[in-house]
Amino acid sequence: MDGTGNGSARRRRVDPERRAQLLRDLEELVLAEGFLALSMDDLAYRLHCSKATLYSVAGTKEHLVVALTKEFFRQATEQIEQAVADVADPRLRIPTYLSMVGRAMSRCSTRFYADMIGLRSTASIYRTNSAAAARRVQELIADGVREGALRPIDGNFAGQLVAMAIEGVQSGVLLRSSGLSAGEAYAEMADLLLHGLSAPPA
Repeated sequence: MDGTGNGSARRRRVDPERRAQLLRDLEELVLAEGFLALSMDDLAYRLHCSKATLYSVAGTKEHLVVALTKEFFRQATEQIEQAVADVADPRLRIPTYLSMVGRAMSRCSTRFYADMIGLRSTASIYRTNSAAAARRVQELIADGVREGALRPIDGNFAGQLVAMAIEGVQSGVLLRSSGLSAGEAYAEMADLLLHGLSAPPA
């Protein structure tokens, strides 16, 4: 990682609109290409701005990628929960949740995933959000059981299974071995969780 950045480039004031656009551009770049191999000089060059402008957003590259990672998961969670809230049928909330997780995580390249879990600070953010996804699946199962739409199953086990499957998709392990795309993998995950292996009724 870069150093603190103090003294390497003078910070400059950036208006809020410019700062917001810079963060959006940074997010797209980092999600597509990762961040460990990119220096602040690289980022400034790619985004056609000065290092001083970048340091106005965050004092170090690590602070920058931590902020971007947190914001990515915050926005994803907000969008996912809005989609789930719009679904009345408790049986359909789980596949909706997983498909939205898949849509959000499909923005993350395998390079970004590898960098994210390779840096302690961003790996911690990822673990926190994976644990939250497992708990959310447990809650959706419990809600479905309580409303009589789902049969009683071990929600804790199902939640942990989903968290492991999400990690397998993001790391590429499940995709390489199955030949599925990320979107297809999440759809299969939702179908298995909701219907098991039973054939649909004639």
